[in-house]
Order: sequence, then C-alpha cells, then structure tokens
Amino acid sequence: MAAREFDLIVIGAGPVGENVADRAKQGGLSVVVVESELVGGECSYWACMPSKTLLRSGAALRAARDVDGAKQAVTRGVDVAAALRRRDAIVYDWNDTSQVEWLQGAGIELVRGHGRITAEREVTVEAADGTTTDLIAKHAVVVSTGSAALLPDIPGLADAAPWTSRDATAVREVPASLAILGGGVVGSEMATLFTSFGTRVTLVARSGLLGGMEPFAGETVAAALRGAGADVRTEVEVERVEREAGGDVVLNLSDGSEVRAAELLVATGRVPRTGDVGLETVGLAPGEWLDVDDTLRVRGVDWLYGVGDVNHRALLTHQGKYQARAAGDVIAARALGRTVEDAPWGAHVATADHSAVPQVTFTDPEVASVGHTEASSKQAGLGIRVIDYDLSWISGASTYADHYRGRARAVIDTERRVLVGATFVGPDVAELLHSATIAIVGEVPLERLWHAVPSYPTVSEVWLRWLEEYGRAEAQGAG
Repeated sequence: MAAREFDLIVIGAGPVGENVADRAKQGGLSVVVVESELVGGECSYWACMPSKTLLRSGAALRAARDVDGAKQAVTRGVDVAAALRRRDAIVYDWNDTSQVEWLQGAGIELVRGHGRITAEREVTVEAADGTTTDLIAKHAVVVSTGSAALLPDIPGLADAAPWTSRDATAVREVPASLAILGGGVVGSEMATLFTSFGTRVTLVARSGLLGGMEPFAGETVAAALRGAGADVRTEVEVERVEREAGGDVVLNLSDGSEVRAAELLVATGRVPRTGDVGLETVGLAPGEWLDVDDTLRVRGVDWLYGVGDVNHRALLTHQGKYQARAAGDVIAARALGRTVEDAPWGAHVATADHSAVPQVTFTDPEVASVGHTEASSKQAGLGIRVIDYDLSWISGASTYADHYRGRARAVIDTERRVLVGATFVGPDVAELLHSATIAIVGEVPLERLWHAVPSYPTVSEVWLRWLEEYGRAEAQGAG
C-alpha cells in the first residue's frame, strides 16, 4: 500500500496529542494521529481523572466530618465499592469510543498501532495484527507519547511485581496493606487515597514529602497522613525488596527496619516514553527526554516537535495541553507562511513553563502552588519578601470548617513589586490557585492588587491579608 500523506503526523493521542492535532486542524492543516493504546491517554484512564475521582470520596467525607451539624450524619467510612464504580464510570470502563468520535468530529484521522519515525518526516505504524501503514508528513511530526513510571534499580524490586500508578488507580481489589515507595505527588496522593479506603499504608520517602515545593507543604501533608493512621517514614531508603511465598512484600530499609505489606506501589518518578519511537533515525538518543525550544520544536530537527511529558519541562496534563496549543498553532503558522509570534508570552511559545506553572496536589489537606518557592526565587537571584499567613485567621475559614487548618505563602519580587510565587495548603485551596496564576502571568503590580477586592466572607480574603502584611513589613523596614 502506498504511503499516505498528511500535513502533520502526531504520535500519541493523549490530551496533549489531541490538542496539538485540533489546533493544527483548526489552523488549516490535514492531521493524522497515531495511538497504540486508548485515545485520551494516561490522564483520562490511569492518572488525573481516575485518581481525583477516587480521592474525592474521602475528601467529601472529611469535609462533612469537619462541620458540626453535618458530622452527626456521618455514620460510616468511604463505601469503597461505590467509589470504584464511580471511577469506572469516569473512565468509561476503559473504553475510548467517545474520544474516537471526538477526533472524527474534528476531522482528524486516527491510525491505531505503534508509530515509529523511519525517515525524515516519515512514520511507520505497526498495528496489533502486525500489518503496517506508512505515513508521510509534508510539514511536521509531533512526538507526544508521554511518560511512564520509573522503576528504580533496587535489588529484588522488579521480581516483587510492584504496582505502578496505573495499577493503583485501576485497582479492583483494595489490599489490606500497601507500602508506597516515594513521597512525591503520586506517592502522597495514593497514600491519602488508600488510607481513606481503610488500607494500612506505609509510605517510605528518601527525603521529605513533596520535594520541590515549600517545605511546610510536605510537612503538613505528612502530619495529616500520620493523623489519619498512615505510617510515614522519611529520610530512609529501601535497600532490598522481596516477595515472600505467602504473597507479602518485604522492604528492607537503610535504618535496619523492615516494612511488610500485601502490595507495593512504586512512585519514584517518571521516564520518557521515547525508547521505541525511532529517534535514532534522526540522530537522537532513544529513551531520552526531548530537548525543545519554547515553540516545542526539537533542537536540531526543524520538522520534529516534542510536546508534553516527553520534553520534561512540566510533567502536568494542563501544562502539556498549554504546550500543545502553542505547538499546533506554530506548526500551522510555519506551514502556511504566517507570522510566528515567538517572543516571550507570544501566541506560539510556552513561556509559562519557566516560572508560572500551577499545580494542585489532592492530598488532605490540598496543596496548591504556582511559580517560585522561596528557595527557587533565591536561586534565580531575585530580591524577594516572603509573606506567610495562617488561613484559620480569616473569617471565611471559620464558616467553612469548625477546625480549619491552613497556610498561605506569597513570594514577592521587591524590585518589580509583583507576585512571583504562591503556595496554599488547606481544605479545597485548589480554587484559590488560578487567581494567583493570573497575578503572576499578568505581573499585576501590588498597588493594583489592592483594587481587586476579595469577597467576604471567603478564604480568598487571604489576598487582602497578604497585602496588609507586606505593607507592615515595608513600613517596619523603612523605620
């Protein structure tokens, strides 16, 4: 069969690949998407959607228990079977028919199978039955194959049949006990989830929880997990793993102790899914992260783009979709000879990847952060002032919960007098995050923020308190 020609070939039909394809199609290009698994990708079926759906049951229950008048109506814990059924509905029982229909409705062609770059602007797709389809791109090829769980080189680990995050979010039978290796976002969220399910959880982290965020965020989450009954062990490493004949997994730790559990979840990081996409054909190393410029074009290969997790800029679905919009638009612009807006914050660049990345960790309490931390701003050479505020002091918090506990930190660039970072820890603080993201991206001066009046009584009144605290600090500094 003769090769089929399109303006753009997209390898990977997760939310990133879908968005690249849609933007390029809207821009006037013919587009084909290649997918070896489910259209909709990791986020739809094994990550964001199922994990947050499962976490919501426990979060709603905890919220009710924190308000007098509601807690009296709570008579039992999470109904695990019902929570799993709700998860199944959210992921459509791992059926991608609706996602395929969306592609078709958008005028985007789908070829199922494993895609590999075989020559310049050429991709060969091998279907499950071994048949192949050759595709040619007139203008560009996008690799948006995402990332996979990293399995660290620990003696005995691979033979112990550990879970990855996919196994955890697709669980059918909830184990009586679960060991979690890794204290990042996935490890912390899954510890929260399975603790709410009644599983005996032991989390083992080489350092503290939620590294890279403000230290108080990880400390607060660790304390909450312990309060909920989880065993959180930090500053310790796993030296060996063994799956016993009886079925339990045994972890030997560097402090001489051991952890025994029915299952082991490994959540120690991610690796790019670029090992078998033909990168060697264009002189790139297979299995490596793709080095891209701000238009998401791979450096040194002017027709190849790496979008989403594969470029390691920000391993978050929403950030990958942001990159996808820029990439799809710039591919169309370059193909059709339109003006390319590649200056910072232009239409065709992913500028926010560098210092304005928002992220919510759906633990109990939630952690919402964007931009710089105190440590990263100092590393960037910024002159800053850090403002911390106890969210329980805000009137709106007292109406929200009987025992509201939370903290908010603002990192302010004192030279430009703008917010460059924000971290919120507390119940449902995710909904505070976008206002901070807008303030950072828009570089809104503090003087103008005084005129953005928070409604009363809400927790968003923290914005007013930050400004008041900053004004006091300035006055004291001047004095």
